[in-house]
Parts: sequence; C-alpha cells; structure tokens
Amino acid sequence: MGIFDLISLILDNLNRRKGRVGLTAVGVIIGTAAVVILVSLAIGLQANATAQLAGIGDLTLINVIPTYGGEGDPGGPIISIDGAPGNIETKLLTPDALEELRTLPGVQDVFPREYFYGEARLKYQRLETWAGGTGVPPGALKTMGLIAQQGDVELEKGTIVIGSNFNTTFFDPNFRPGKEPPPPPDVYNQQLRLEIIKYDPDGNQIIKNYQVRVKGILQSNGRDDWAIYMLLDDVTTYNEWVNGQRINRNKTGYNEAVVKVDDPKNVKPVYDAILALGYQAFSPQPYVEGINSFFTILQVIFGGVGAIALLVAAIGIANTMAMAILERTREIGLMKALGATNRDILSVFLGEAAGIGFLGGLGGITVGWLVGEMLDVLVVAYLAGQAVQQGGPPPPESAVITPLWLAGFALFFATIIGFLSGLYPALRAATLVPINALKYE
Repeated sequence: MGIFDLISLILDNLNRRKGRVGLTAVGVIIGTAAVVILVSLAIGLQANATAQLAGIGDLTLINVIPTYGGEGDPGGPIISIDGAPGNIETKLLTPDALEELRTLPGVQDVFPREYFYGEARLKYQRLETWAGGTGVPPGALKTMGLIAQQGDVELEKGTIVIGSNFNTTFFDPNFRPGKEPPPPPDVYNQQLRLEIIKYDPDGNQIIKNYQVRVKGILQSNGRDDWAIYMLLDDVTTYNEWVNGQRINRNKTGYNEAVVKVDDPKNVKPVYDAILALGYQAFSPQPYVEGINSFFTILQVIFGGVGAIALLVAAIGIANTMAMAILERTREIGLMKALGATNRDILSVFLGEAAGIGFLGGLGGITVGWLVGEMLDVLVVAYLAGQAVQQGGPPPPESAVITPLWLAGFALFFATIIGFLSGLYPALRAATLVPINALKYE
C-alpha cells in the first residue's frame, strides 16, 4: 500500500465517523489548550521578570571592589566561612591588578571607577544642587552601554554627563514659601560652577571653584537617572585637593573596577576567576540565571498540569480505536483477504489514532492562543490600572507569550499521544485471523 493510498484511506475512515472523532478530539483540544495557555503564561512571566532585572545593569559587566583583610587592615576582624577566625589577603585594585584582571579569559575590557568623596555643589544661574560624582576613563560610558538622549557620552576634561532626572534636583536656595518653585533647568551644553568644599582644622569652610560643561544627558534606565559622571583624572584632582595630598594608585588603588565580559555565557567563569584571585565582585547575571531556572521549572510544572488532561484524552482515543476495531472486524478480515498485510492494517489504525491527536492538537493550539490573547489583554489592563492607582512601574507590553516553538511542540506532543494511544488497538487489529474476522457478527 502506497503512502498516498494510506493517507487517503485514513482520511476517509475519519470522515465516516465525524461525530465520534470530533468528541474524542475535544479531549485532546482541552489538554493541548491547557498546555499552551499555562506554558505561555510562565514564559510571559519569565520574560517580564528578566526585562525588569535588566534594569540592574548590563549583564556582561562585573563590578570588582578591593578586599581588605589581615591584621591591621581596615577590613576589621576576619571570620572564615566555617566561623573560625582567619586572615584574608588584602587585594587592592592597583594598575597592576587591573592588568591582571584584563588577562582573564573572556574579558573584553577593564577600567577603574573612582568616586568623589568630598562635599560639592553645582550651581547654575540662581539654582544649585548638591553633587557627588563618579570618575571613569574616556570611552567607559559607552562600554557600560549608556546612551545619551542629548549630546554624547564621550567625557573630556572639564565636562560631565548627567542622568535624565538630575536636573530635577536643582533648587533655589532663596526660595520662600508661597512662591511657585522654579522649573527644572535645561542644563545641556551649559557651563556650571562646581564648588568643591573642605574644612580646615578649625572647622572653617574652604571652597575651590571649577567650571564644568554638561556634555551629555543620559537616556533613562532606572539606574543612572540621578548620576553624575566625570573624567577620572578630574575626580582624582578633586579628591587630591580635598585630601591635601597626591594619590598614589600603586599604594591605594581605585575604589572600584568594572570588568566587561565578551559574552553573557562567560560571565560566570570570569566572575568565579575574579573571586579566586581574592577580589570581591558583583554581577546581576547569577540572579538572572537563578530566575531563569525557577521559571524553567515553573514551565515544566505548568506543562505537566496540562499534560494530565492530554493523558485523559489519550484514554478516550484508545477507547475510540478499540470500539472501531470491534465495529470493523469484518472489514479488517476483508482487507486481509484482498492482500493487505499486518503492517498495512497496523499503519491504517495508527494513522487514524495519530490523526485524531493531530486534529485535536491543531484545535488546542488555536483555542490556547485565543484564550491566551484574551488573558493577556485582561492582565495588562489590570496591571495598568494598578500602576495608575499606586504609582508603580508601567505594565508589560505582553503578559502571555506564545512562541512558535511552543505551538510546534504542542502539536507534535498531541500527535504522539494519539499515536501511542492507538498502538494497542492497532496491534490487535493487525493480528486478527482473517477467517475469524470474516465470520465475526
């Protein structure tokens, strides 16, 4: 029997029993729809959780800070993991240490980051604000993935790059109650006066003025919206004036270093290598991996719940095929008498069972997608209402996501369930003795 003859015979047999096939396929539709809806919901939750965690920072960046330990070090008493006293080697982020980090496999770039630890004010016209600052080398902001909504992120001497909301921190020191507060100033490409403040031994305030220009304003990312970035050499100059002495990086090192990894897959090995060198490190990647693992397990659980309905449907398919054999026993005997082999009979009944699973799978995917779309609209609308009432973050674009691979897997799984459900009835049909089958009433 040729493949086309087989397919034609299977379709004809299914078409002759539309009502029974349809009722049997309903169970498959329900099971497949349950799998699609539940797994799509889990995928949507994972996508939204990962998108929110992306606000922590670039997943290929690792923040490294010095380790202080040992007797007499400012790190204080050292306690080992098992609770016993111990000593930890001091590891400073000196220029040599940065080169050591740069040689690690998978590291694309390493640059220091220094914080201004004095007191400072930024003044523009009659407005002012208290200001800190972070110093980075040229090109570091681009490496960090920061994008400018105005200007650019290429720092130069005497320039700063600020966050999208930083201008809202300006205030009028002479503001009086009853007056309307001044609007946030547009400081892009404007010259600001930076006042660096320190105190003499008698507590008298000493101020040194610098002129800085706002070279760029960053796009909002939730992390750097109130930040000020300066050139590393400028921050070093300010800190040296506040301290009253020059800074020797070979002795004191930097406050922090940022390690750029070439691929998110290499973050974990690089992170472990940094810890093995004795430094302290932080990266959001392990948190993202943990959340992805959790949602993967959630997808399996949700899919398993839906698969239970499919297993129930499998019993219905097996029952339908068993009844079909009883009703068509003489037909089977006639087919064998005309030359059909056991393999031909087996193929026909397995094809019919798989066909019921395939049709049910198609219907289940359609129903699951439609229900998922309706559920998505309701969930997003609810979250939008909550965000308006409580002032929370904006709702996700989509709460239920049905990828193509899920639809393909659900259709394949439903077809396989149908195929396996028809295996025992098909074997019974294939092994019927022709003479006995022809005598069957």
